Amino acid sequence: MKKRATIIVLDSAGIGYLPDARDFGDIGAHTFGHVYAYRGMKIPNMLGMGLGNIKGSMLPRVAFPSAAYGKSMEVTHAKDTTSGHWEMAGFPMEVPFRTYPNGFPEEVISEFRRRIGRGILGNEVASGTEIIQRLGDIHVRTGMPIVYTSADSVFQIAAHEEVIPLKELYRYCSIAREILVGDNLVGRVIARPFIGSNGSYTRTENRRDYALEPMGETILDGLSQKGLDIVGIGKIEDIFAHRGITTVDHTKNNPDGIEATLRFLREGKGDFIFTNLVDTDMLYGHRNDPEGYARALEYFDAKLPEIRSAMTKEDMLIITADHGCDPCFPGTDHTREYIPILAVIGRGKPADLGVRRSFADIGATVYEYLTGERWRCGESFLDKLI
Repeated sequence: MKKRATIIVLDSAGIGYLPDARDFGDIGAHTFGHVYAYRGMKIPNMLGMGLGNIKGSMLPRVAFPSAAYGKSMEVTHAKDTTSGHWEMAGFPMEVPFRTYPNGFPEEVISEFRRRIGRGILGNEVASGTEIIQRLGDIHVRTGMPIVYTSADSVFQIAAHEEVIPLKELYRYCSIAREILVGDNLVGRVIARPFIGSNGSYTRTENRRDYALEPMGETILDGLSQKGLDIVGIGKIEDIFAHRGITTVDHTKNNPDGIEATLRFLREGKGDFIFTNLVDTDMLYGHRNDPEGYARALEYFDAKLPEIRSAMTKEDMLIITADHGCDPCFPGTDHTREYIPILAVIGRGKPADLGVRRSFADIGATVYEYLTGERWRCGESFLDKLI
């Protein structure tokens, strides 16, 4: 029976603000704790694994956890999806991506306008759902795409699917990706298509992310070079710019991502399964919707027994996050938080992983389990799982 490892990222499900959260205006953020306090959540399976036993969790503890539990700091001085996943995969960034609190500089926007052959709307920090309501009618009338950013390193392009077809929107994103390098290095360009009319617009699931390739090696590179099958589910392939991933299932929502993960586990396919479940972040965190956030976590928790039942005694499972996005905190941006870690091999054993110093400890643990070797970055906690 071969060893396999699965990481499931509950996108943005942070578990308390980091010591340097003041640098980001995020003192007081606590995604898991505040969502639980909002109305309580029925998440008995994650709590049973020890989620509430994590120091500072604000969640109910259990007497006998069934898994190893802890939380991790982030070395990279950022709070975005790309840097979070890269660090988790064993590559912390020494210099974070650039952010644009006052919008993008004229040299970027003028070059973008020139290359797409039309003007743009926006160029501001904004909530994606708010800006399409405010500028959607003008966009439909003029055909000019809406460009906006956030507290994260993102260049987002919103367009109505009947005004700018998806193929054309994706071409615009490719152009922006080519521009945003060097002194204007941006982590991700994101296509944000929407539909609707007359000031009532809704984003669709045809989002597409255009990330840079990691600037150093990740465990995905290391494992694939050893001939292992690396499965990317959800937006994982975009985050790593397709590098080091051998099998792709680009699911667009949490239910599909969970079902894909179950399918690979049940069929015995993949040596390392890397799943991102995006709904908590995209649909609920950024929209300040704690009720929706709670429902999404409850849905995952209800499916967790199926996931664990599909595992063999040689399967490792790590449940974690990539940053915070507290829907009860002022603003609509990501929040600088610890990430939770729940980890098991087979049926699991209780262990307190404490406070890890880097997300890279997760990648180091996976790499050591699958190869018997140490990764160049991070401190493996494999010894606590066996």
